Amino acid sequence: MITASQVKDLREKTGAGMLDCKKALEETNGDIDAAIDWLREKGISKAAKKADRIAAEGVAAILTKGNKAVIVEVNAETDFVAKNEKFTDMVNTILETIIDSDAKTLEDALKLSTNEGTIEELIVARTATIGEKLSFRRMKVVTKKDSETFGDYIHMGGKIAVLTVIDGANENVAKDVAMHAAAMKPLYVKASDVPTDVLDKEKEIMKEQLLNEGKPADKIDGILVGKVKKYYEEVCLENQIFVKAENKETVSDYVKANGGTITDMIRFEVGEGMQKREENFAEEVAKQMQGK
Repeated sequence: MITASQVKDLREKTGAGMLDCKKALEETNGDIDAAIDWLREKGISKAAKKADRIAAEGVAAILTKGNKAVIVEVNAETDFVAKNEKFTDMVNTILETIIDSDAKTLEDALKLSTNEGTIEELIVARTATIGEKLSFRRMKVVTKKDSETFGDYIHMGGKIAVLTVIDGANENVAKDVAMHAAAMKPLYVKASDVPTDVLDKEKEIMKEQLLNEGKPADKIDGILVGKVKKYYEEVCLENQIFVKAENKETVSDYVKANGGTITDMIRFEVGEGMQKREENFAEEVAKQMQGK
């Protein structure tokens, strides 16, 4: 039996109507991921992505030093705490400690020593002091060549952080690309980075959409070529139309025109793929008024 809660959840993730969501869940035996794909195949929900969930709070931050850079995401329960000086000091300590170490993974980083014990112990101590659960969610350490340039951009006070590596172009170009990535949310740098299984699944959905639109089966493969090209333009940094371009110049074209090529791009958006605790606002206010 499909519950109202399942329908509500699917509607929030896809933006589809309640009846369409109920139908999708019935057709997929309540499997919400399969229901998202079902809605996309029917053309009802074109933009649904499993990672589009209500975000947790916290901050994404970057530190560069010479040929090394570190990008991290550290979470808190509320946005208020994410702006707390004790929290931001902790994030800065984490960045400084990692960049001066040989750590490559989150597990390695948690064991690194600070003035307040290991990073893991620092987080536990700050959790006790601040009174909210804090967590060090993810990180990436990037090392560049001398011919390469880092570009970093922090959006909305740390809600989004983007680090780019550009070969052969200057810092302004690298930062422009980082700003573009912050706004346009590319999932990959280039078309060849898209995993085969991901592309195959997208093609299956595209085929179902075309068949449901009544397109002749013998024409679908030809139409797919254009749709795959459009998909690359949506999810691949190099293929996207550059946000500052006055014409149809792609990001790749912009970088090449400035003597460079894109080596890497890392984009962290706070809370992406995480589920935030839902609260009934009226109940919360009532509890506070009752002193609970």
